[in-house]
Amino acid sequence: MVSIVLASHGAFAEGIKQSGQMIFGPQEAVEAVVLTPDMGPEDLRAKILDAVATFENQEEVLFLVDLWGGTPFNQISLLLEEPGHEKWVAVTGLNLPMVLAAYGERFGDGSAADIAKAIYPEAQAGVRIKPESIQPASAAAPAAAAPAANVPTGAIPPGTVLGDGHIKIAFCRIDTRLLHGQVATTVTKMVNPDRIIVCSDNVAQDDLRKSMIVQAAPPGVKVHVVPISKIIEVSKDVRFGDTKAMLLFETPQDLLRALEGGVDIKEVNLGSMAHSQGKVVVTNAVAMDQADVDCIEKIASMGVKFDVRKVPADKPEPFDAVMAKAKSELAAQGK
Repeated sequence: MVSIVLASHGAFAEGIKQSGQMIFGPQEAVEAVVLTPDMGPEDLRAKILDAVATFENQEEVLFLVDLWGGTPFNQISLLLEEPGHEKWVAVTGLNLPMVLAAYGERFGDGSAADIAKAIYPEAQAGVRIKPESIQPASAAAPAAAAPAANVPTGAIPPGTVLGDGHIKIAFCRIDTRLLHGQVATTVTKMVNPDRIIVCSDNVAQDDLRKSMIVQAAPPGVKVHVVPISKIIEVSKDVRFGDTKAMLLFETPQDLLRALEGGVDIKEVNLGSMAHSQGKVVVTNAVAMDQADVDCIEKIASMGVKFDVRKVPADKPEPFDAVMAKAKSELAAQGK
């Protein structure tokens, strides 16, 4: 795994490291190095080398730095010129999209140079203006997805069989927040889908929420918001045989309706279910009421496996233990 050093003036690097962990989960081989007012260039150089010394892989190191020409960059630049550091690479303009993209790219077997080249466009695309009407045309980020409410079939005639005629559901998740930073960056990097399909009657009828979800699309991935009836229809449409999809459901009840309608889902990531009145906290990201428990048990009885964790870096929670805790907490609540 490529090692990463985040470097900045002041505590910026430490803060962005913490933010990255909130979205992507704990990361190995990542260190933050900061320049404080009482430090000189040589002091910073020593801190950088101390950070690198903690890594198992000291040959491939990626430095994500705040400013070109600043002291952190200048010291790292000097280190890059030294013998033995031929595979060290630095990228300036440190921002959160850059960090998240770098974390995602580390799932592959690319070098520090490969990661640097891959994260560059994503770091640039993360700089956007709202309202979009005032964003300079030359700086406008490339469209990541078509703002469509339904999965398009284009000009392909009905009945045309693509691939084997069956949509490939590469990943399915229950998450109250649907498409957000953790999903758009972490999960999408691992799954690499052609499309992200948000399956929700409520959101499909809410133009504002639908628009926000489409805007959260990661670069290069189409995002669509559809009602449950539509995903059932799509799952049986032979024109989607070449499609690799990630499905996001807001509730287990929506997922159950899709399953009962014939959508072929084998495994579900139970990622996040928000707490509300009448629900009990089961994990740090999942809360349930009795209706949720009954629904999830019914889904499990259909042969669907549950992977209970907020982000891929988390250790999965034992499903049976999670359900037992939910039942126990609900029983205690009812007394």
